[in-house]
Amino acid sequence: MTLSLTRRGTLAGGLGWAVSGSGLASAKTPATTRSRLILLGTGGGPTPKANRSAPAQVIMVGDRAYVIDCGDGVARQLVMAGISLSSLSHLFITHHHSDHNADYGNLLLLSWAANLSKPVQAYGPPPLARMTQLFLDLNEVDIRTRIADEGRPPLADRIVPHEISTGGLVMQDQWVKVTAALVDHPPITPAFAYRFDCPDRSIVISGDTRASDRLIALARGADVLVHEALYLPALEQLIATEPNAKTLREHLLASHTPAADVGRVATEAGVKTLVLSHLVPGGNSAIKDEDWIEAVRPHFSGKIIIGRDLMEI
Repeated sequence: MTLSLTRRGTLAGGLGWAVSGSGLASAKTPATTRSRLILLGTGGGPTPKANRSAPAQVIMVGDRAYVIDCGDGVARQLVMAGISLSSLSHLFITHHHSDHNADYGNLLLLSWAANLSKPVQAYGPPPLARMTQLFLDLNEVDIRTRIADEGRPPLADRIVPHEISTGGLVMQDQWVKVTAALVDHPPITPAFAYRFDCPDRSIVISGDTRASDRLIALARGADVLVHEALYLPALEQLIATEPNAKTLREHLLASHTPAADVGRVATEAGVKTLVLSHLVPGGNSAIKDEDWIEAVRPHFSGKIIIGRDLMEI
């Protein structure tokens, strides 16, 4: 496949400011505001994998958890990573495919059960607000029972959904500035990548996308880029048993990024460290880390990390 990427200093929505210094802290950053990036789930696709959990990651700044995507089992993965569910502060959904949002409501419900003390600010494409209300309706019996039986506050008061439809500044607090860019993941639209400018470094999460100029602009000069990746040599084996193999092949090629092109994107963006995650196929243990690196290395000379569940970067 041919990749044509052009350099862009800004986007139509204006991202030139998004990649500059965040102004969140001085060079002498206190230990309590240093960021931790933990990959909670690194497998791609809607079905459970034996060796990789569904897509999710968390950025910890001090005792505040900023979770990006909520694949199946994300709450347990947070606990396995040693992160208290009550520390959940902000939640970001890249797009509405089930491997990225299946546990959106469950994470909030389980965090509430773990004594979540303040509202969670949730961001994502429409219809996030309606999804939130429908989840509350679905679990109304359990919620009402726990309020009455355990003295818990209403769960609805602990969730503040924010719908976003365009790129630009999403939110900024004392510790983190979050910027979004629209990416290309047909037929899902809108779909977003997010950049987190923390006190000590910048981290970009690609979400699901084919090679994208807007993502390159968002990630310009970032310290870490976590990017989805498709291993083309294993594509036919992946879809061999699927009755809709032709349609699935077309989708994967049209809406995801082959590993070689991930390397080109990282080089164009000038990132320091490239992390491959949302691996497709993610459940194939025959694909070694060396295979992924061999596909990327000719196109990117920086540090390459092949993501594993619960890996901290």
